[in-house]
Amino acid sequence: METAFYEDEAVSAAEKEISSRRALGKLLPLLHAYRGRLAICLAALILFTGLKIVWPVLVRSAIDAAIGKTDWARLLYYTAAIAGIQIVSLGLWYFQRLKLEIIGQDVMLRLKQQLYDHLLSLGVDFFDRNPVGRLMARVESDTESLRMLFTNTATMIIGDVILVVGIYAVMFYYEWRLALVLVCFVPTTAILIWVFQKVTTPRFYKLRKKMAEVTATLTEFLHGMSIVQIFHRGVWARHRLYRANWEKYVEDRDIGITVVLFFNVVFYIEYLKVGAILLLGPLFGVDFGTMVMFIILIWQEFEPIFHTSEQLATIQKAIAGGRRIFALLTEEPNLKEAAKPVPWDGLKEAIRFENVSFSYTNDGTYALRNATFDVPVGKRVALAGVTGGGKTTIISLLLRLYDPQEGRITVDGIDIRDIRLADLRRKFALVLQDILLFPGDIRANITLESDEIADERMIAASRVVDVDRFVSRLPQGYATEVSEKGANFSRGERQLLSFARALVADPDVLLLDEATSSVDPETENVIQHSLSALMQGRASIVIAHRLTTILDSDQILVIRRGEIVERGTHTELILQNGYYSKLFHLQFKHRNGVKASA
Repeated sequence: METAFYEDEAVSAAEKEISSRRALGKLLPLLHAYRGRLAICLAALILFTGLKIVWPVLVRSAIDAAIGKTDWARLLYYTAAIAGIQIVSLGLWYFQRLKLEIIGQDVMLRLKQQLYDHLLSLGVDFFDRNPVGRLMARVESDTESLRMLFTNTATMIIGDVILVVGIYAVMFYYEWRLALVLVCFVPTTAILIWVFQKVTTPRFYKLRKKMAEVTATLTEFLHGMSIVQIFHRGVWARHRLYRANWEKYVEDRDIGITVVLFFNVVFYIEYLKVGAILLLGPLFGVDFGTMVMFIILIWQEFEPIFHTSEQLATIQKAIAGGRRIFALLTEEPNLKEAAKPVPWDGLKEAIRFENVSFSYTNDGTYALRNATFDVPVGKRVALAGVTGGGKTTIISLLLRLYDPQEGRITVDGIDIRDIRLADLRRKFALVLQDILLFPGDIRANITLESDEIADERMIAASRVVDVDRFVSRLPQGYATEVSEKGANFSRGERQLLSFARALVADPDVLLLDEATSSVDPETENVIQHSLSALMQGRASIVIAHRLTTILDSDQILVIRRGEIVERGTHTELILQNGYYSKLFHLQFKHRNGVKASA
């Protein structure tokens, strides 16, 4: 479990370049379309905050003018006025909160759409560097923290600032001497908030990390529960979960103690303020109604203090999230579209690799070096060799998931870098050893919900690779839902579905990367027979560790440590008695139960 990799990730150069002010400033263009509605919400907020200050003044007037003189008519008037103000305040609060929530959801929807579109434009190398969990946090958690900042925290802060200014304005208006005494407590409260923020911020960070560790540990064992039970490692798994949960509890407990201590001290300061009013009011000759008003305003002043301390973590999280989001949006794809793309409507002659060299790390370690070969239309070229030799790299370069550092790849004499990516990849179909099925039914997984593929065409492709045989036995047929990771199908059936997905696209070039490794020999024979018919007139590149699947290839390229060390037909390579011959005979000796030396 490598939780720290996600939690303690280094701040990227792009994030360092984006200041907090600049990150939040980038949100303003998204808000521009809502400026009219935002102005209405701000007006409602100001009116709501103003009414919160008005009713204590009415209480003062009621005490001095009505209660003291037993004027029931005026007392009833003030009571009705205070009740009416509360009703109007609740209505204003509901209105502006509802409107802000709707605006916030709309803005975050647009921001997420920008993130989705941008992620789809980035190359595979970006996803190699960034774990899925981190990107999901950018799209979901970070945007949610921005929404909370916009719809809740920012509104609360603006309202609290207006409230505090209004409270002290009323205090100074009615009794400046008492107000001046209360102002003396402000620096103490400010220092307490500053200390609270300094102490709790790293603790909140540690707590989030411990929460992530608990989640990661639990997820790890839930996914691997069969292994835990088979190997009788329940005690070990339980111990790790207990330890992670205990560490989270300790951090949570310490934060809780700090929060309680802080608010108790703040409460005590509020009581000191009330005591000062009760003590100094009579000395200054302040009437009873004004003293009661001051006490109510003191308790109202506590609300902004509570909000400020409560929202510090939210503010910091939103600012950090904003920096990460807009750093992601500034990420440029490494693969650039040609400024003037060359039209290409399909393979007519051949694919050619010309002295192609490629390194994933740019440190001089090459995954492919000086590769030169042709794949003519209608021919099948197989790539053989041990794992890590560079076979899959060839397919990745051909699909232009990466660009080579040296050499070039051409289709019909056109450099693939001069062709639009969509036009290039549309002519290829890829079947991988690792099968990926998406949420939805079988039909959606085969057609990928393309409007251009009719059901007849989908069923025809399914019959070619024997998918229709097992799908027709299902009660719902092609409308059968695919569970998570396709768990309701066998691995072989999932492999056949991936074949149907590739074939229904009617590609010019077939790319098969260990595509038959997950099917039984009988099904493999069916697929091989179907593929032989399908490959007629098409160029094909086949990667296989089981050399028996590539015996009838037109050419076999033997790749070792990134270099093509042998090439030829199966018969030619066997007669050369070289590296391929050793691999082939090694596989058959193992099959026959004979121990062979490498």
